[in-house]
Amino acid sequence: MRTSPNRDVIIGIDAGTSLIKTVAFTHDGRQLGEYALPNSYTTSAGGHVEQDMARTWNDTVAALRGLVAAVPDLASRLAAIAVTGQGDGTWLIDDDGRPVAPALLWLDSRAAGLVERIRDSERNEVLYRRTGSGLNACQQGPQLAWLQAHAPESLSRARTAFHCKDWLYFLLTGERATDPSEATFSCGDFRKRRFDAETARLIGIADCMAMFPDVVDGVVATHPLDAGAAREIGLPQGVPVSLGYVDVICNALGAGLYDPAPDVGCTIIGSTGMHMRLAPSADAVVLNAEATGYTMPFPVPGHYAQMQSNMAATLNIDWLLDLARDLLAAEGIARSRADLIGRLDERVMQAHPGELLFHPFISDAGERGPFVAHEACAQFLGLRTRHGYWDLMRAVMEGLAFAARDCYAAMGALPRDVRITGGAARSRALGAILGAALECNVRVCSRGEAGAAGAAMIAAVATGLYPDMTACADVWVRPYLATPQTPDAALASHYGRLFPAYLDARLAARPVWKQLAAVRAGAGHA
Repeated sequence: MRTSPNRDVIIGIDAGTSLIKTVAFTHDGRQLGEYALPNSYTTSAGGHVEQDMARTWNDTVAALRGLVAAVPDLASRLAAIAVTGQGDGTWLIDDDGRPVAPALLWLDSRAAGLVERIRDSERNEVLYRRTGSGLNACQQGPQLAWLQAHAPESLSRARTAFHCKDWLYFLLTGERATDPSEATFSCGDFRKRRFDAETARLIGIADCMAMFPDVVDGVVATHPLDAGAAREIGLPQGVPVSLGYVDVICNALGAGLYDPAPDVGCTIIGSTGMHMRLAPSADAVVLNAEATGYTMPFPVPGHYAQMQSNMAATLNIDWLLDLARDLLAAEGIARSRADLIGRLDERVMQAHPGELLFHPFISDAGERGPFVAHEACAQFLGLRTRHGYWDLMRAVMEGLAFAARDCYAAMGALPRDVRITGGAARSRALGAILGAALECNVRVCSRGEAGAAGAAMIAAVATGLYPDMTACADVWVRPYLATPQTPDAALASHYGRLFPAYLDARLAARPVWKQLAAVRAGAGHA
């Protein structure tokens, strides 16, 4: 569908775990305004993490109404709406479109035992070859298997299994649908870009196949904004609505992962670390021996994004900053993280490189990329009396960079060019260290809301504002990528010699992590 030239604004909705963001973009990708509201979820015993589905919709409506009020003439200029959101999880509705129960989020771990049993069986390798993704408790397939075993009454009332963005798309358009990325990641075949009956059988949910909705590619198909939703939000009925891919794919698209040039990667440095490479075909997807990482269709014909994620990225930096804050507070000196971050880059770059090794596995959830170890722990190696606080901080940043290299190596050759985004992407020190560790050029993406922008780019192609994603990315992404930062050759050589020690130490530590976990469990510690 081609839009009217007078309608030149696209709204991108990004319903994340902690925030629901709505962002208005002009047809050339310029951000006009945004409005966000906090999201919320509940946790309970047994690894249950749930979200109220009705509240999620009401908060999305409120955020959209806030955006309409903030951007002049938005309703008359609106060309399309696009929606993305947090991935994984299970959002069930009945025949009448009403929630069956609170949604299970990606943080929910109640299916962990089931996943462990499958991962320890011969089914795991077969599943990995079909899905291109390591099995995880966050995924909808294992969560449905858990509900089938432990909450069959809820499952019996469900007609459709959604993800977060699918639920919002249903309320915006009345269509029961999901996108190719969530379909294959949940219970699919990545080569076919759709749900797969054999995958469902291997997970043990063959009877749930009827609950999976149609797979709709938002790049080529839209549905009109429903009259009831239009009245509720204050936007014109019939505006095209595009179902975006899952949030991590939209983030990668908005941050520059798509490039016709080969060997491009994208790293999101937030609380967690996500490392992605672009595969131009299913045959170019590299599957690893540990059966880890994720493969998802990308919103370009034939293309895929391969992903490996670290459970903790900036959480490691925050931890070390907070140690300093606690020490200062004990002396009556109050400092915020922002205060300490002010000179962080300068101090880190003054410290000697490669003095220490650090494994950044500080998350209580352990690690899942490029290996799975729930007992994994952070650790410093090589400490001497001469080492000070800034040596530790430099080692933490180097550990994050080596973890990124570990992840990229599990997906094939190291990329030639990596685009970085996320909260820590502005750190000059981390960018320089990352580029040297990966031996690649680093380009920082200055786009503030890459996820909403990626969703809006999908709508821009679907509605004919651009003929294809290449043309759209030239306008929406390229101007927001900084000049490539080339790696320091001497530093890259030094890190190249150090990385094997990082890897050997990681492998050697696995039995120690297990012993520590057993001792802690015996002492009653988590």
